Amino acid sequence: MDRTILHCDCNGFYASVECVHNPKLKEVPMAVCGSPDNRHGIILAKNELAKRQGVLTAETIWQAKQKCPDLTLVPPHREEYLRYSKLVNQIYLEYTDLVEPFGIDESWLDVTGSRRLFGDGRTIANALRERVRRETGLTISVGVSFNKIFAKLGSDYKKPDATTVISRENFQQLLYPLPVDQLLYVGDAVNKTLKKFSIRTIGDLAGCNKAQLSGVLGKLGENIWEYANGLDSSPVRRFDDQPEVKSIGNHITFRRNLTGTEDFKVGILALADSVAMRLRKHGLKCRGVQIIIKDPQLKSISRQTQLENPTDLAKELGQQALSLLSSCWSPEKPIRMLGLTAIQLTEEDCGFQISLFAPQQASDHQKQQELEQTIDKIRQKYGVNSVQQAVILKNDIGVDRSSKSNYSRKE
Repeated sequence: MDRTILHCDCNGFYASVECVHNPKLKEVPMAVCGSPDNRHGIILAKNELAKRQGVLTAETIWQAKQKCPDLTLVPPHREEYLRYSKLVNQIYLEYTDLVEPFGIDESWLDVTGSRRLFGDGRTIANALRERVRRETGLTISVGVSFNKIFAKLGSDYKKPDATTVISRENFQQLLYPLPVDQLLYVGDAVNKTLKKFSIRTIGDLAGCNKAQLSGVLGKLGENIWEYANGLDSSPVRRFDDQPEVKSIGNHITFRRNLTGTEDFKVGILALADSVAMRLRKHGLKCRGVQIIIKDPQLKSISRQTQLENPTDLAKELGQQALSLLSSCWSPEKPIRMLGLTAIQLTEEDCGFQISLFAPQQASDHQKQQELEQTIDKIRQKYGVNSVQQAVILKNDIGVDRSSKSNYSRKE
């Protein structure tokens, strides 16, 4: 018997949350965007009125304004987006515990075992749409199918606030005419490769030779061929059984280019503070540090190093990152963006090895650990900006807590 898999996608999520808080925004073309002053001037989400005027997610503000001169721009409120994401997932969890978030605004649900209680897939999908609309003010589009990949295609098939059922009987009719890059995991690079072999639609992909595709794209080629043919059998994870974090990082595109050692220090220390706080939140330490540097011409390099001892301390991460930066980048060369990632993560209770000739090292580490844990408690009570390093205060490079964070997870 086939599974019943749902993919639920919140429509224009960031923009929809803003419209719930300010209903007047529903009456005008609006978009959530990053700050142009901080050089994050791109469209993050838009409402339906802006979409009808051709505004696209990820385009620059000036491009959007050319299409829609009266576009209303709203800054992002990430804490609210996280809160609404939790509210929506809690509704899903009333129907099944097999709920697997896919980003902040999408989730897969396996409702196979819930059909006797709540009805078939379409019935459950419609019930979820109605409840999310009524209880949160948001709308969702839901794809219903017998596997995760087709359910995802279903939620994309018709928007907003729609249910699309993709069955064994209709999937070729509905999906095979679609451009191949609408299939999950077919990105720009893969799409370009497929076009060289005249594979332009999902149907073209399904009908090509699997062995030849594997020879060109390796394991990915086999996977996407199976996806196109409806052979995906990957399970939906339980909500409390998500993949473990394998790296924690943060990056900042600065308000102006960094120039000189002092600028570099401010940028690195702000990143190290943020990453270390997240490490402690997850009960993890890292055995390695990676930095990414982007210059004003958007050329990037990355470097990484292993640590003598695992750490979750901002001071130690910052020292290692600054050392790494100075070894590969001249202070005279400007920096547009910096990223710092804690890699090779391990459990918090691992040991700390010191030299017999440096007993002070363990003492300093313990004192710093107590200090940063105390700072965590203060921030928990009074907010993340309540305690900051003096060197970061009153900077003019755009360092703040809204800098983009990244969590990479093991699959």
